[in-house]
Amino acid sequence: MLRTILRFLVVALCPYVGFAADSNPDDSATPPSRSEVSSKVDFAKQIRPLLNEHCAGCHGGVKAAADLSFASREAAIWAFEPGQPEDSMMVERIESDDPDYVMPPPEHGAPLSDNEKQLVRTWIQQGANWALPWACQPVRRPSAPRVDDPEWCNNEIDAYVLSQLEAIGWKPNEAADPSLWLRRVTFDLTGIPPSVDDRRRFLDEVDRFGEAAYAMEVDRLLADPRFGERWASAWLDQIRYADSRGLGLDGRRRIWKYRDWVVRSINADMPFDEFTIKQIAGDLVDQPSIDDRLATAAHRLTQTNEEGGTDDEEFRVAAVLDRVNTVWQTWQGITFGCVQCHSHPYDPIQHEEYYQFVAFFNNTADCDLNEDYPLLQVPLDETDESRAGKLDRQIESLRKQIFQAESAILDDDVIDWRAPVQFDATADKQTEVIVQDDPRAAAGQEFVTVDTLSSGTTISLTAQPDDAMDALSAIRLTLRPRDPESGLADSEWGFVLSSIKVRSIDAEGKATELTIERLVVDDPDPFMRPSDSLNDKNKQGFAAYSRIHHSRRVALILEQPVKLESDARIEVRLKHNVQLLAAFPLVSRRGRLDLSGDPTISDRLNDPELLQLHRDLDHRISQRKQIPSVGIPVLAERPEHLKRPTHVFDRGLFLTKGQRVQPDVPAVLPDLNTASDGGPADRMDLARWLVSDENPLTPRVFVNRVWARLFGMGLVATEEDFGSSGDPPTHPELLEYLASRFRGSDDWSLKPLVRDIVLSATYRQSANCSDDRRAEDAANRYLARGPRFRMTAEMVRDAALAASGLLSNEIGGAPVHPPIPEGVWKPFQGGDKWDTAPVNSGDRYRRSIYTYTKRSIPYPMFATFDAPSREFCTPRRLRSNTPLQALVTLNDDTFVECASALARSMRHLNRPTSDQIAWGFEAVTTRPPDPDERGRLVRLYEAVLADGGDAETAMIDVATVLLNLDEITNK
Repeated sequence: MLRTILRFLVVALCPYVGFAADSNPDDSATPPSRSEVSSKVDFAKQIRPLLNEHCAGCHGGVKAAADLSFASREAAIWAFEPGQPEDSMMVERIESDDPDYVMPPPEHGAPLSDNEKQLVRTWIQQGANWALPWACQPVRRPSAPRVDDPEWCNNEIDAYVLSQLEAIGWKPNEAADPSLWLRRVTFDLTGIPPSVDDRRRFLDEVDRFGEAAYAMEVDRLLADPRFGERWASAWLDQIRYADSRGLGLDGRRRIWKYRDWVVRSINADMPFDEFTIKQIAGDLVDQPSIDDRLATAAHRLTQTNEEGGTDDEEFRVAAVLDRVNTVWQTWQGITFGCVQCHSHPYDPIQHEEYYQFVAFFNNTADCDLNEDYPLLQVPLDETDESRAGKLDRQIESLRKQIFQAESAILDDDVIDWRAPVQFDATADKQTEVIVQDDPRAAAGQEFVTVDTLSSGTTISLTAQPDDAMDALSAIRLTLRPRDPESGLADSEWGFVLSSIKVRSIDAEGKATELTIERLVVDDPDPFMRPSDSLNDKNKQGFAAYSRIHHSRRVALILEQPVKLESDARIEVRLKHNVQLLAAFPLVSRRGRLDLSGDPTISDRLNDPELLQLHRDLDHRISQRKQIPSVGIPVLAERPEHLKRPTHVFDRGLFLTKGQRVQPDVPAVLPDLNTASDGGPADRMDLARWLVSDENPLTPRVFVNRVWARLFGMGLVATEEDFGSSGDPPTHPELLEYLASRFRGSDDWSLKPLVRDIVLSATYRQSANCSDDRRAEDAANRYLARGPRFRMTAEMVRDAALAASGLLSNEIGGAPVHPPIPEGVWKPFQGGDKWDTAPVNSGDRYRRSIYTYTKRSIPYPMFATFDAPSREFCTPRRLRSNTPLQALVTLNDDTFVECASALARSMRHLNRPTSDQIAWGFEAVTTRPPDPDERGRLVRLYEAVLADGGDAETAMIDVATVLLNLDEITNK
């Protein structure tokens, strides 16, 4: 039967191949240009491209030969004399006939043409005006242009498009058939096709209400919850959402609640400024809700390396840099990542400015470990989120109050801590320690480990108290990096005190175990419970996990003060049972202890108000545990006293650190306003800067992305690069209009923007065009016809599921596992199973956005249709057209099941076979078949019967053909 189907597809439908969409037109193709040349030289349009092409390779941000860089005016000014081309070295060099003197040198490329040389002369003569890159200039609201045919325009968008068409003597296309517009807009707004009933209802409304029916339909689609699923998919590409960790074993990561948050936020039309602030700094808002903190999971989608023997700090740094690059690609559309190693080759962004931006993200508490700390417990039932959020805020407040009250006892100014008069240290296994004077204290000694460390090491510290002490109530441990000076910038592996034991030893050597009642630590919200150090059956406890920058302190509070006899010694045994990545024992490397018999310690810790805070905290924690939740990785800031410093990386290498920097943004963009009281800027300041009225990039980048999803290509084709090396906008005034209204009158709202675009006459045009017009403007850069292009992988699959009636309407939830070809699923982790949902389960037919995304094994159908692996930010997908795609839609289990389901629906209609087939055609294409198409399909059905097939098989073959038409993969 497959041969019959293929023969039908190749031969019978060949007349319709000419209507196929462009698979991947040349994105860089420039539309026909106007012939007029301005007498005033435009630096951005005429000079900067020339400099980038001929000069930036040697005189740019990467290689500023002879200290000359054309990335900024300040670095290039000595090469020319404004107003005096004859005295300008630049003119002298480009016009020279000497091959050893001319620029560019012959071995580096072709010389400037005579016209280009004259252009440089004219520019210098006119004052050598230098302009910021166009995208860095303030957004302005232009006036709508006047056009010769205002009747064609449905809204202001059309005026900008039509004015450019009229300027080159072109006319727009006629309006698309209402059915085709309905199919186009339904796909664009919901990601699935309209049903047969949807089409007939819409056509009836067009007959009854005329033009108003279009607006009614758009409003209906904008209110459809599937709108959020369709547009969330586009956002998840930017933010590189995946359900796995990426590197090494690429194990599973539970982070799907963030995906659901995106869907929910888009459906609620959350303003994009709020959407931004929550994701950049939701944990820093006043009284953050579950949603606020959950949004920051956007930055926990970085890759984690679970491979044994890897350096946690190396990959933590890599994750921080990925966050920086993702923010710039997603919100600013700038290739900021190359500034990691050197200044930007083309744009005025300096190397050190990259690391000033890194400083915004370098103080988060997470690290490159399997546990994904810190985790937010997100209720499985959304209706519990308000109650859970309230409890979380109460718990955080109580912890802060308790920490402020208790941590004071760690301070020498509060408690009388005394160094022992004699101090000794020993270690077991292969670990060696020495004792030396403590150079950071007025008195006392410290231990320091030497060379390698052994897993499971116990370090024993023996101290003889000051003779003036007659009782002992607490012991303070101070643990440091082995090299405290370099450790602040280049952190060392931390420690975990899996067990702490204390005993006193009298003059005769008799030992008495001392009971530790509790620990007081220097961290208000540690990953591990410090009290676990008192439980021998638990490996965890007080820790610097997984790295140590600053000195860490913990006070061991004895159950009862101990009377000290003459010559008594105190022994503290620190057992370290944690080893990371099969290679790195987390052992204390350097430290000291101090002793105290201060009676005020007990008074402070047993204060009635403090004890009540503890009881309240325990009660709130108990209540919170009763809410079923899932742990989702989120951002959280390290405490002020444990902040990491940020340094410039020489040539981008994290091991080679240069000057220390503070958080800031590049000078080429508007200044950062800080809300803090004179202190360093934080992520909240950054978030507000991104969506401030002064930032010109955010609204331009966003509206361009929306336009690209609707038309197949942005007004700026290079969505990932709004800089000097990217494409300029084809319709700059239209881009300015959309950006200014999005941030202004639309108040950052997506739905009004989308509504006006899809109701415009530009969008409603037919996609048909002549061969000549297609040759002149293959990529439709002038928008002289409607959009038609191959849909995304997810939309192709969802379209088949929807047309067949199999698509599940369930929204949200944990990732699902639809059918996958045999032999594909071979993960590095044996326990990572692909449990395919059974045929009778709705999970088998969920929207594609819910399919489990594993970075090292992309879902095969998605990869074939150009979906990214989500390892990194993907500003735009590049479309391809390969035979593999046809093989997928013919043979993939999901499409085979869709064909069977569609055939059943057709056969269940109480109509003649020809009408059943016509209904199936309409379900797939949103239009009825013409007589020739109907006849061909009926003849296919009859041919299968003639070959010995039964009616069911024949209808399945017809359905297979329908699901492989060009129209099922193109909108």
